[in-house]
Amino acid sequence: MTRQTTPGMWRRHADDPDCVLLLDVIVSPCPGLEVAVPARLRYHRADPYAVHLDCHVDLDEPITWLFGRELLAQGLEGSAGIGDVTVRRSATDPELLAIALTTPGHTAVLHTPRAPVRDFLRLTHRVVPPGTEHRHLDTGALLRHLLDDRPARRDLPHPE
Repeated sequence: MTRQTTPGMWRRHADDPDCVLLLDVIVSPCPGLEVAVPARLRYHRADPYAVHLDCHVDLDEPITWLFGRELLAQGLEGSAGIGDVTVRRSATDPELLAIALTTPGHTAVLHTPRAPVRDFLRLTHRVVPPGTEHRHLDTGALLRHLLDDRPARRDLPHPE
């Protein structure tokens, strides 16, 4: 039997994320003004310790933040993170999650409902259960990448 695929049929590619959550995050650039920003959480089993947060997914080049899956899990229940990314329950509404993203001189706090993020995280735990992340790492590829990106050593004599 021959099976035909119709144009536009969804096919999974190797670099596609294993889990995706589309959401709108609320940013308050100044007091009294709230802006909804389209965003996406992505999880790839090939990068099992991390989640990707893409902001402004309606642009050709979204702004992507990469942070720990465990940081997101801890932030759902309390407060987690030090530095560039912190995650916590919102101080104004416990059903909202507050994700603070910091660059030198600027901090943006994104608010989004906790429930869909919690469901997304549960799905990632089904794909790669916590504690098994090391089994999904391609350490050979990582080592090759590190060695390919290292600067050439010019102080070593060349064999004749």
